[in-house]
Amino acid sequence: MRRSSSTIPFGYKLNDEDDSQLDEIPEELQALDSVVPMIQNKTLSLRDGSMYITHLTGRSLSHMGLKKIAEKRAFG
Repeated sequence: MRRSSSTIPFGYKLNDEDDSQLDEIPEELQALDSVVPMIQNKTLSLRDGSMYITHLTGRSLSHMGLKKIAEKRAFG
């Protein structure tokens, strides 16, 4: 994935050799794939979802950051 802003999205990291490219972090993307549907169908709150993702991955994600990701995936 090509880097388009200064912010590194959750689930990605800077490429070690080319800082204009981003590399996927599969564990983080899998955590999002498991939590976002529960957010969208309202079986899990944003705050609980963000805490769960932080627990699974060790990388913090705010509830508002999770909301933006869920909305982007819903209307993508």
